[in-house]
Amino acid sequence: MLAVERTREFTGRYHVLGGALDPLSGIGPDQLRIRELLTRIGADDITEVIIATDPNTEGEATATYLARMLRDFPGLSVTRLASGLPMGGDLEFADELTLGRALSGRRAV
Repeated sequence: MLAVERTREFTGRYHVLGGALDPLSGIGPDQLRIRELLTRIGADDITEVIIATDPNTEGEATATYLARMLRDFPGLSVTRLASGLPMGGDLEFADELTLGRALSGRRAV
């Protein structure tokens, strides 16, 4: 949350899950604050949920799970933070997944 705050690009509200899905460590949906998120979306006038999970296996699993849970809310836009190459990075050292995401998330200049 602090990293997002430092950008000064987001002025909305946050919901912190308190972790990521990790079945091998015994962390499932009931160990995270997913139920509370669903309750907030149903009760408040929320139009977008930005999924900001770490770009690792657990974060990807959590993001996929959340996207599936949230797609049934009418009028709710579900987005995900873009991922790709860091500033100052060298293309030759980028892994295929990172470079692939950078290509798929490209935008017009």
